[in-house]
Amino acid sequence: MTTFYEAVGGEETFRHIVHEFYQQVRHDDILGPMYPQDDLAGAEDRLRWFLAQYWGGPEEFNLRRGHPRLRMRHHQFTIDEAARDRWLELMGNAINTVDRETLPDEHRAAMWDHMERVAHMLVNAPTDPGKGLPQA
Repeated sequence: MTTFYEAVGGEETFRHIVHEFYQQVRHDDILGPMYPQDDLAGAEDRLRWFLAQYWGGPEEFNLRRGHPRLRMRHHQFTIDEAARDRWLELMGNAINTVDRETLPDEHRAAMWDHMERVAHMLVNAPTDPGKGLPQA
């Protein structure tokens, strides 16, 4: 039986998506400051390990980092709706760089659903009530 990880190209596909994501993060005004510039390669590795493991690839994340405990690991960062939305925007851009032959629509939709669920789960700060509200 083929895993999702294998079905979408394995390491190469996940390496590509995560790299494309971090190329955008590097210069992003919202997400960029959350990442130490001297450890972007490490952050890239950790996200790739996590995603690969989640989708049926090697258990590299657990071997190197233990249980994911995503909320605990992200608690130190202020993640409001703006950060969540930007993360989703940049991840969507990254996923969209993968051709549809490698990542067919049904797999793309499953991956996107997971990204949205995780992004919403990690919000840990209220949104500034003055942001984005129309003035009366």
